[in-house]
This record gives sequence, structure tokens and C-alpha cells, in this order.
Amino acid sequence: MLRTISTILNNVLLAEDGEIGRCKDFLFDDEKWTIRYMVADTRKWLPGRKVLISPMSLGEPNWSTQRFQVELTRRQIEESPPLDEDAPVSRQYEILYGKYFGTPSYWGGTNIWGDLPNPSLLRAEHDKLATDFKNLEDPEEKKLRSVYEVTGYHIQATDGEIGHIGDFVVDDGMWALRYVVVNTRNWLPGRMVLVSPQWAKTLDWSEKKLWVDLTTESIKNSPEYNPLAPIDRQYERALHDHYGQRFYWE
Repeated sequence: MLRTISTILNNVLLAEDGEIGRCKDFLFDDEKWTIRYMVADTRKWLPGRKVLISPMSLGEPNWSTQRFQVELTRRQIEESPPLDEDAPVSRQYEILYGKYFGTPSYWGGTNIWGDLPNPSLLRAEHDKLATDFKNLEDPEEKKLRSVYEVTGYHIQATDGEIGHIGDFVVDDGMWALRYVVVNTRNWLPGRMVLVSPQWAKTLDWSEKKLWVDLTTESIKNSPEYNPLAPIDRQYERALHDHYGQRFYWE
């Protein structure tokens, strides 16, 4: 199901033996536009630590009570490889993280989770085959982006600016970022629209801009997004048809 990141933030996180904190942020890669880690706010329990939870360790959430199950124990989390709260997540740290928790690497395949479409399948396949960790040794460094930091970046169309990133829409099964919520209040007061990150050219960290291969006119005239209404397939089809883009689900 498609959900906005803002509705997941601050959900209570429950380990197998007790509460560990709340959802604070998400880290994603801007090559496959997929969430790689949830960042947990555990300051009351583990102050000064950045605690990461892979989607491979996330259980079924209770959306009505805003509680998220984490399939790890408090001790496992407490004894995980330490990472300073302000430290970036390097590939070397990800390798240590994977070895500690017994989770396979998500990089190196043709799909968004290795050779598989979602983290649950990747974890299940790994457990079934009892794969060793040699395949984690990947020298290529990839920077993960913070959803919190990127929110607010300006949207740069092919012929000018057209709003800023107000939120993200995530597929809560695959943990793929399906859409960027574009807030166009400076151009079109009160109107929000969606743009797929797959239609983006680049995410410029230094200029704080998301460059999209779309015109300002096409974005202005796209189907309006209502954050109070569910994003169904009918709306998605209308959105893709408007931009002349292929359906990602086919």
C-alpha cells in the first residue's frame, strides 16, 4: 500500500521484548529510490546513538495504533555496531551491520533489493540458502540520503522552478519511494501534485534541488493530489497518462 512518509514518522517502535523509541527518519539511495534504513529515535534509551533498522527487520505495523513491530530484541539493537548520531552511513558500516544482524546486502543485483523486489523476499531467500557474507564486500561507496534533510528541496523543471518537496509517498511492502509530493504554494496556492522520482534527472545535494525531466506547465496541469484521499490505481493511471510515462507496475 502507498503511504506518505509523514504518516509513518513518530510511530512507536516495538522490539520483540519491549519499546525502543519512535521512528525519526529514513535513509534512502537516490539511484533506485528505495528506503534502506529506518532511523530510530532512542534518545531516552541509547542517547548519542544513531540506531538503524533495516526494512528486512521490520514486521507488520499496526497502522491504526501507530505501532511498528521490529523483529529484533532490545539487546540485539543495543549491541549492534555503534554509529555516532551525526555520522554518515558508509558502505563499510553497512557491511558490519549486515554481518552483525545476519542480513544480506541489497546492492549488486538488477532489482531494487538485489535480485528481488522487496526486503522480505531478500531476507527469506538469504535465510533459506544460508549465504555467507563474502558478497557484502562491495568497494563502491554510495551515499544514503535523509528523507528529513531532502524535504524542502526545490523542484527544478526543464524550464524553471515549480515548488518544493513537501513529502514522499512510499510503498510499504517494497519500501520504494514511488512519488515526491510537490508543494506548489508559491506558484499555485494550496495545490499539491505528485511526481515520480523515476522521472528525475538528478538530486543535487549542493544546490538542494531535485531536477526533473518535466516542464513547469505539465506539472501545473497534472492531477491534483489530495493528502486525505488514498492513492488508488485509477489515480496513478491518470497521473502516468498525463505525463506520458509507463506504468511502473506492468
